[in-house]
Amino acid sequence: MKDKLIDHSLRLALILAAFSALGPFTVDMYLASLPQIMDDFGTNASWIQASLTASLLGLGLGQLIMGPLSDRYGRRKPLLIAMILYIVASVGCAIAQEIGFFIILRFIQGVAASAGLVISRAIARDRYSGVEMTKFISLLTTISNAAPLISPNAGSAVTSFSSWAGVFVFLGLLGMLLTAITKWGLNESLSQTHRVQGGFMIVTKNYKRLFRDRNFMGYALVNGLLFAGVFAFVAGTPFIYQNMFGVSPQLFSLLFAMNGLAIMAGSQIVTKATGRFSDHHILRVGLTLTFFSTLAILTAVLSKGSLTAIVLSTFLFAASIGIIGPVSVTLAMESHGQIAGSASAVLGTLQFALGAISSPLVGIAGENSAIPFGIVIFATSLIAIGSYMVLIRNGELVSEGQKNAET
Repeated sequence: MKDKLIDHSLRLALILAAFSALGPFTVDMYLASLPQIMDDFGTNASWIQASLTASLLGLGLGQLIMGPLSDRYGRRKPLLIAMILYIVASVGCAIAQEIGFFIILRFIQGVAASAGLVISRAIARDRYSGVEMTKFISLLTTISNAAPLISPNAGSAVTSFSSWAGVFVFLGLLGMLLTAITKWGLNESLSQTHRVQGGFMIVTKNYKRLFRDRNFMGYALVNGLLFAGVFAFVAGTPFIYQNMFGVSPQLFSLLFAMNGLAIMAGSQIVTKATGRFSDHHILRVGLTLTFFSTLAILTAVLSKGSLTAIVLSTFLFAASIGIIGPVSVTLAMESHGQIAGSASAVLGTLQFALGAISSPLVGIAGENSAIPFGIVIFATSLIAIGSYMVLIRNGELVSEGQKNAET
């Protein structure tokens, strides 16, 4: 019986990881093709960069739409419609003849892909709670973090025998596969009786409820701020490693992949530790590791340390993300099961919104300075720890005091 439950959890994790992977594939697969796309459209780098920004905006803002829709109409119907929309947008990108139309389609593609991100977390909350949810989210994180490692190489493989349009044809085919999985391989996890009733005012009320919940916002900010650190890493290390240390593109890809492995390793630590230690204890261990690893990064860049020092420090930082991510998501969503879609939307949107702030800051001193990168990534950990101390720890003390007063 236990083996059957494990098999079911693994199957569900693989399915949800496929939907979570749609975001990284949408963003990363075409990156190697950007120069070719620029030439074909006869435009400049700024317009091509706008297509990347559009997809990221779609992924961030789309979650605020898809989350409440999944609370209102169940998980499968919005997901199915989103996947069909994804197919149409992908094919449209492949045949687009004008850069403005291409950018609009990239935004739509991002909105559609956001359904996979937000609804996969909501389904996990529908199915699991407490320790079991933490373990499942850790398993889901471990699997889905393979996507950023695979997607750039997959894009390069496709363009080795086709034009950049082949990347979007591939994404359209991926959308078809996920549509089929939604239709025939995914059961509805939110029963009719547990769905949110009402229109726009109810959605607004639910979002207000989430933003006023100190503990929820504490966990959401911890999660979002540290992923802003990840965005800073993604934006800064290509220039730091290659321009400042002369790392080849091949070695950079290997070093970048190591951090994906570190996140997966951190998630596995959570899987092993859950049940033996409380989620709060695991979160505090992760935050401690984040503080010291980002302090090491800042020290290395200020002292003009070696590449090895920066690589090892960022590896530990990535491992801390693997620890904090699953636990913070579980703790944030634990008391919001009925509006899990909306809660998941806030978690995901905060990641992209804070990442959009941190990413440009790392290049503020030019491509040959690593100091802004060190300051930004250390600041994200400090503010995350501050959010935990103020919104969660103090909130728990206040709650405990109220209970004692009532007693």
